[in-house]
Formats: sequence, C-alpha cells, structure tokens
Amino acid sequence: MRLLLVEDTFDMAEAIMIRLERTGIACDLAKTLEQARACVDVQRYDVIILDINLPDGLGTDLLKEMRARGDRTPVLMLTAEFAVDERVSSLDSGADDYLVKPFDHRELEARIRALFRREQGDKVEEIALGNLTFNPSAKLVRMGDNPINLTRREFALLELLVRNRGGTISKERLYEGVFSFQDTEVSMNAVELYVARLRKKLSGSSIRIETQRGLGYKLEVDV
Repeated sequence: MRLLLVEDTFDMAEAIMIRLERTGIACDLAKTLEQARACVDVQRYDVIILDINLPDGLGTDLLKEMRARGDRTPVLMLTAEFAVDERVSSLDSGADDYLVKPFDHRELEARIRALFRREQGDKVEEIALGNLTFNPSAKLVRMGDNPINLTRREFALLELLVRNRGGTISKERLYEGVFSFQDTEVSMNAVELYVARLRKKLSGSSIRIETQRGLGYKLEVDV
C-alpha cells in the first residue's frame, strides 16, 4: 500500500510515518497544499490522510479538487476541530472518514486498513489461497499451520500481488506500492530481488508468482 500524508506538524507527521512504515506501508509526506497537489499530480495513492488546516489553505480545498476531476482515492481527514459542522463539511466535500486530534495511532491504522479493504473489495480478514492463508490486518502469512516470516516490504509486495491475483501488475506499480519518495537510493531492480525472495519463502505453497515478460508479474493459485 502507498499512502500520502498531508500534515504540517513535524512531530505528528514523523510519528505517523514511523508507525505506518513499520507495517509495510510506503508513506509520502506533504507539508503544504502545494506539495500535496504536486504529489497527487504524479503519483497514484491507495489512501490519503489529509489535515484540514494547512499553512497555505484548507485540506478540504484539495479534496474538492480531487473529487471534481473524478479522483475517488479514499481520503481520511484529520481535524483538531470538535465541532459537528467541521466534520459534516469534510464528509460533504467527499471525505471517506475523519479522525479528531489527538487520536490513538492504533485507531488510525485500523481506519486506513478499512478504507483500503473497502476500495480493494476484499471484506474478509483472512484470504485463503490454497494451502496459504493471508491475513492483511494481522500481517500474517501461514502455510498450513506454519507461519511464514516476511519482512515488511516482502509483505507489502505480497499484498499487492494478492489484491490483484489473477491479473498482471507492472513492476512500476509494485515499486510504487512498496517504496516511497524518500527511498531515492532504491532502484526499480529491487522489485526483482523482493520477488525472488518471496518465491523462495513461498516455495511449497499453492501460489506461484509468474513473470510476464515486458508486462510485470502475476500471482496464480494452484487448486
């Protein structure tokens, strides 16, 4: 999953990014509306966390712009306002959810996962893939009764493949879903390395990661 965090308070933004990146979410940060607009112009996101009050305007302005051009990316608004009118205004502008500051980071993570699941269409907590069980909320993969130990990036890569199982997903999309703008030292070839690691760790399972030359990768499930 790749996420855009639009938040100008450094301490809060840093805390959110550290927690999210530990769960395998690639997270880009924008501190102003201008930076946020630049990000959404060049990058597709799975979820956007958008603060209402920013140094150069209101987050709801960006939200309205996105919805006006047909961008349906799930947006969770952050607000320090307790007034009902503020929350209603955010939802009427096209927000999918909101969270009032201060908040528990566990709740933020749960709301992000819920928005992502709703957008992807997988409602169940566990996904059965032959003898493999994939649980995105618990960050758990099991082959039969035996857990498979994956790094956060390996898990993020597998999640993208699972969500798009049966279809081909490009190397570029996998790269975008696993790495953020901050990972400037990581090349596109890193995707091949992580795919190779996944294949090794998932050897003996019911799933196969097939290379579609010139197109990307495809996850198949053997029945």
